[in-house]
Amino acid sequence: MFHRKGGACVCSWSRTDAQRRFVMKELLKKYSDVIPYAVFGVLTTLANIATYWVCSHVFHMGLSAGSIVAWIVAVTFAYLTNRKWVFHSEAVTGKEILREVIAFFAARIATEVIDLVMLNVFAGMMGFDDMIVKVAANVVVIIVNYAASRLVIFRHKKPDGNDE
Repeated sequence: MFHRKGGACVCSWSRTDAQRRFVMKELLKKYSDVIPYAVFGVLTTLANIATYWVCSHVFHMGLSAGSIVAWIVAVTFAYLTNRKWVFHSEAVTGKEILREVIAFFAARIATEVIDLVMLNVFAGMMGFDDMIVKVAANVVVIIVNYAASRLVIFRHKKPDGNDE
């Protein structure tokens, strides 16, 4: 980013507008699934945390019950947005879509277990604030969910018909 030229520090960002646009296009292309995943991930997380708060703090459903209801709302939202706008699913037949839904929800069940364990251990047993624990658990869950979605659930087919 910075380099020395004649003893002075010069920023390598002194590129032409065309070069900057090219670099930006390449970065956007390289991270084309990460950017929408981050946006929809934030929205999914907000839906999860808001639903959890309403269930646990307004309706007094308890840690696990509130988390499970929040999970159902968030995972449904996440599947619909990830399928269409993040990973651009190519599943069209009922069988392909069913496989995708089952894989998506199965992976999310696994990460809900992580969420529940963290919530019950850190908030329920150790007495940490449940909302802080819920947010921290969601960070872990987002990372694991991205890996599962990218590598397993929404794999794209190569032209020869095999998975990437």
